Amino acid sequence: MMRKTIVVTGLGATTPLGGDVASTWAGMLAGRSGVSAIEADWAAALPVRIAGQAAVEPDAVLQRVEARRLDRSAQFAVVAAMQAWQDAGFGLREENVVDRARLGVAIATGIGGLQTLLGQWDIQKEKGVRRVSPLVIPMLMTNAPAANVGIRLGAEAGVHTPVSACASSNESLALATDMIRLDRADVVVAGGTEAVIHPLPMNAFAQMQAVSRRNDEPERASRPWDVDRDGFVLGEGAAIFVLETLEHAKARGARIYGELAGAGMTADAHDMVQPNPTGVTQARAMTRALAESELTPADIVHVNAHATSTPQGDVTEAEAIRMALGDHTAVIVTGTKSMTGHLLGGAGALESMATLLALRHRTVPPTINLDNPEPQLGIDIATKVRSLPDGDLAGINNSFGFGGHNVAVAFTNRYGSGAD
Repeated sequence: MMRKTIVVTGLGATTPLGGDVASTWAGMLAGRSGVSAIEADWAAALPVRIAGQAAVEPDAVLQRVEARRLDRSAQFAVVAAMQAWQDAGFGLREENVVDRARLGVAIATGIGGLQTLLGQWDIQKEKGVRRVSPLVIPMLMTNAPAANVGIRLGAEAGVHTPVSACASSNESLALATDMIRLDRADVVVAGGTEAVIHPLPMNAFAQMQAVSRRNDEPERASRPWDVDRDGFVLGEGAAIFVLETLEHAKARGARIYGELAGAGMTADAHDMVQPNPTGVTQARAMTRALAESELTPADIVHVNAHATSTPQGDVTEAEAIRMALGDHTAVIVTGTKSMTGHLLGGAGALESMATLLALRHRTVPPTINLDNPEPQLGIDIATKVRSLPDGDLAGINNSFGFGGHNVAVAFTNRYGSGAD
């Protein structure tokens, strides 16, 4: 595989902190929680009644007819993808300066069109078989977010949907780099989306003791590495990148955020839910990302950790970071899920976006709610905004998913140009 330099030229997001990248990043730097109580009547009987709900409803952005033809997960993906596409300086199909045969899409989701599936099942049970929408199948398909973005942009180089639980969207970034380096595409729109704030998954996560029950203090519920953590907080939204070769970006005069240098993937082969407690396979994913990126542990100044706020997961990841990066003490670690909640299939892309912006602005957002850190973690966790040094910087984002999927993505601030 050719070692092409891949850069980020567009970013888009819609999250619990804001309806775009600027508001989401500002919320992170402010240490603001996007977690709140669910006010809907259906939540009243649930053991968990809090979530990171989208700050801006997608139907406030999309046209009404278009929104009705998309599951909520696809709505988020389209909103974020069009932000990223326009941010990269492109237009819609008739205005594209990209060869459609060289334009790809890789947009992941962990669960997919669950809102449509369960909503239409309720309609069938309550109102009869003739009331089910003829659009159900194209709306609920897991590949629908990617397909809708691909159709809208006219992407013909390939449209893909990695599904690897909470590692899905970082896997999409890894797949996008492969598409470009294997010369299958010049430009790839990549990221992830999720929208499963619904009574069944909310209760199911609660029954498996995976989510926080801090219903009376929703903004304090997500607390990575804190001794009083009691599980993650479910979030929703999407984050999308536009990736292209450095040569392609320079040829069209694009603004460049930085470099997606490489990715590493492993599998625990241990358990469907719990990580391998040794952290060895998570560490290997980071080591592979460094190798593919032609970086060393000493180059890494920042890690945006998976850091879900689960008892075993947080401790295992801290061990994996130490194992992969050694005693290199200049690494500042943060866990932005403390503010956004856990976007599942959209989490990796959102946190990769935060990693890239931290390098670009030389500023690490804080981990909030870390009042009483787990002892002997051995990593330097930012509990307030921290500054990064001058010069070329590199960082890693980790994503780990149920089933033992591990993906680490490495970024640098090299080649950065233009104002955000």
